[in-house]
Formats: sequence, C-alpha cells, structure tokens
Amino acid sequence: MNFKSDNESPAHAAVLQALLDANEGRATAYAEDDWSERLNQVFSERFETDCQVLPIATGTAANSISLAAVCPPWGGVLCHQAAHIQNDEGGAPEFYTDGAKLVTLPGQDGKLSADALAAAVDGAGAHGVHNVKPSVVSITQATECGTSYSIKEVQAIAEVCQSRQLPLQMDGARFANAVAWLGCTPADITWKSGVDLLSFGATKNGAVTAEAVVVFGHPDWLEALHRRRKRGGHLLSKMRYVSAQLLAMLDNDLWLVLAAEANARAASLAEGIHQSKHFSIHWPVQANEVFMQGEPAKLQWLKDHGASFHLWPGHSDLSRLVCSWSTTDEEVDAFLQLLQRAR
Repeated sequence: MNFKSDNESPAHAAVLQALLDANEGRATAYAEDDWSERLNQVFSERFETDCQVLPIATGTAANSISLAAVCPPWGGVLCHQAAHIQNDEGGAPEFYTDGAKLVTLPGQDGKLSADALAAAVDGAGAHGVHNVKPSVVSITQATECGTSYSIKEVQAIAEVCQSRQLPLQMDGARFANAVAWLGCTPADITWKSGVDLLSFGATKNGAVTAEAVVVFGHPDWLEALHRRRKRGGHLLSKMRYVSAQLLAMLDNDLWLVLAAEANARAASLAEGIHQSKHFSIHWPVQANEVFMQGEPAKLQWLKDHGASFHLWPGHSDLSRLVCSWSTTDEEVDAFLQLLQRAR
C-alpha cells in the first residue's frame, strides 16, 4: 500500500521497450538524433499547432530553463504560494534566472485567481525600479493540492497576462492527469487558452526520466531556451533515450491512458474515504492525488499497519496519498479496509 509518490512507480513496459529499440546502433549526439528530431512533428500533431520541443531530463530543469528564457534577473515570477517551483525546486528557478524573484500569491484549492493576479501585477510598480518587475506568470497543472485548472480559469489568467504583456508558463509535471480528468484536448487547456510555454511531464506517468519544454509560437525564445539548456548542463549527449520515452508516451495516447488509470484509483480512494468514520477529504480530487485529513494518532496508526504516505508539510493531521498508473485496485481496497479498522 504505497501511496507516497508517483515518482516511486515503475516505468511502463512500452517505455522500456522504446529504450531497447533506441539502443540499437549509433545515433547522432546532443538531440540531433532521429528520435529527438521527430518530437516537433509528433507534439505538433497532438497539440494541433506548430510546437517546438526541447527534450530534457528533469522537471526542475524544464521549469527553470523555461522561466529563465523569459524572465530577466530583475524580474518576478508570479505563482501560487503552494507552487512546486516555490517549495520543491531547491531555489533552481532563482539560480537559472540569475536571481529573479518568485512572487507568491494565495488562492483557493492551490490555484491562482485572475482577479488576485491582476491586482498583484497592477500594484507591483509603486516604487519604480525599487520593485521587482512582474515578468512571467507560472501555474501548476495539476496543482500541488491535487486540483486542476478548468479551461475558463486558464483563459481568465491568460487574459490578465496578455493585457499586461506577460508570458504564461504551465508547470505540467502532472499535466496528463489534469487533461484526463478534464476530458479536454491538450490544445484546449494550453495554447488555445493562452499558455505560451509548457513543461510536459512524463516521469511521474510511466517514463524512466523524460520531460519536455513545449513552446507554442514565440520563435524568438528558442535560442535562449537552447542555450540555457546547454549552459545549465541539460543538453544530454545521448538524448535519444529521453526522446524515445516521450515518443512512446505519445504513441496511441499512452500518456493519457496511464493518467486515467491513476486518476481512477484516486477517485476510488476518495470515495472510500468519504464513507469512512474518522477521515475526510481536504481538497477536491481532480487528478491522481488525494489529501486525507484525520487525527494524527490515527494517521500514524495507518502507517504502523503498512500504509505508506506523506504528511503534508506543516500539518500533523493532513496526509497526501498519490496514485500512479501502476496502483492496483487491490492496493486501494486494502487501504480502505485498513481505514475501517483505524483506531
């Protein structure tokens, strides 16, 4: 009963087979191989528009290099106070941007609101050069609270950004889970809604280690992205192995199939928790994460009896349960049975 993180899940067999297939013979280095050169076409077909895709090994690098390409050192990255780039990147965004400041904002269910964002941007220049200049907005999809921005919510944020000439970047470590839950197309929730840059996550969703920076338009950003990827140590010489994983994930929409499996297990967990006597759901379950609230002693009892999960930082009574594509119905059932015995 391991619900600690989708990072702890195994890689999918199709991804491993793609790695074996890519391992035949020699290939041009530094993302000039056949696999990497196919990414633009494959992503463009899936996203229904011309995309420029930079394969990359980690989500930290994908987010940080993206933000660095569009934010000057004196700029501010506006994000939710619970955003991954704020709490879980070890200062990498500030490092890659040569010192830009993360400006955090509150928001219900882990989401920025368009109104709060507009107020923050418009009120940021009162002291001229003494203030950090708002330069880019970053939203997390799905959020760190397990919720997903709707199309209308993204559009409202994008309208604020566009009217103030700010790029909109989406941290999509769990992008597949959000798309699967929303039931929309990848295009609907990204460029059609005003997103300029996407960090496309695959590692949590069945890859070994594979992420991508996806650029919608803005050819003038590409040189900065490519050079920052190299300068930051993330232009892998054998990039074919990263790109092969991404191609395997997009083939026959495997990425959405796997995300839907993870979401379904999370929904089953949530339903069982709703029916329990001692536990409740803290945030709406709109992807593959379930935040369960209960007395600290009862949460510890669950851990002592074989359930693995994390407590939410700063809370002794709030746990995070994450389902992956490999989470089974049997694991969910065993956990829910354990809930009924908690004391």
